[in-house]
Amino acid sequence: MTATTAERTICLVPGDGVGQEVIPAAAEVLAALGLELRFVEASAGFAHFEQTGEAMPETTLADVAAAGLALFGATSSPSRKVAGYRSPILVMRRTFQLYANLRPTQSLPGAFSRPGLDFLIVRENTEGLYAGRERMEGEAAIAERVITPQATERIARAALEQARRRAAAGRPAALTIVHKANVLSLTDGLFRDGCRRVAAEYSEVEVNECLVDTAAMRLVRDPQDFGVLVTTNLFGDILSDEAAALIGGLGVAPSANLGERVAVFEPVHGSAPDIAGQGVANPIGAVLSAALLLEHIEQPAAAERVRQAVHAALQAGYRPADLGGRATTRDVTRAILENL
Repeated sequence: MTATTAERTICLVPGDGVGQEVIPAAAEVLAALGLELRFVEASAGFAHFEQTGEAMPETTLADVAAAGLALFGATSSPSRKVAGYRSPILVMRRTFQLYANLRPTQSLPGAFSRPGLDFLIVRENTEGLYAGRERMEGEAAIAERVITPQATERIARAALEQARRRAAAGRPAALTIVHKANVLSLTDGLFRDGCRRVAAEYSEVEVNECLVDTAAMRLVRDPQDFGVLVTTNLFGDILSDEAAALIGGLGVAPSANLGERVAVFEPVHGSAPDIAGQGVANPIGAVLSAALLLEHIEQPAAAERVRQAVHAALQAGYRPADLGGRATTRDVTRAILENL
């Protein structure tokens, strides 16, 4: 799942709302590193769908496939079903089999962040309740939860490889399998047992398990006890948003969607239409997602430069509104650039 250092083209897909502001900021930070990166920009999103009837054009999928790397902003998915519309990020996850969603939580400078946190949620990204199998039976709406041995073993191996690398770097690395097998005995039983089978190949990694409701409580009470958590699609989505609250909220939370040939990096916040276009969006989640991209293309030193520049900007008082400050998107971006 690691790109080679020869892959230097990055497809920028800003999407909707504040994605149009934070993805250019992240690209500017990447461009300032002197790594000879090349950028191509492509369109997607609900606004594009309203204009053209396509939320994720085939040309954009082709651009992402050709680059193998993408920075995605946000999409304004409607709360009700709209004929012909499919979320661009979900389309990319399915098209490119971006099966591993990495959502790291690391403390940031400032009173808004809990100190001493360094853990990673590894979320299965292709099935579970997000498999898209919904139907009506009379007046009842039915959703099917899909868990397969193949996807389970694939995500377990991805999580264990992450744990192995973290252990080698001296970071918290114990693997926690998060499930609800006491109630969902078939689906989550399969997930737990599949993870356990793969974990048997990694004798150097400490492995334990936790019910999802208990994991949610522990993330609030004792988050510093976690190293790597691996879980199913919906559980991972919920727990990672909860984890983001520990370090300041969704505005600072990065993520990676990894497949065998394509990787898409995105801040986990939404399109925030209430503040879009005002120049006050928080670019940190997008910038830290760019740092994950740098690690993926085997540029760990550059990734660390970006993280340290973000920390320095925050320490200097450059905090946007969602972190209790008054800095604009441009203020924060400029401060990060100056600290590179």
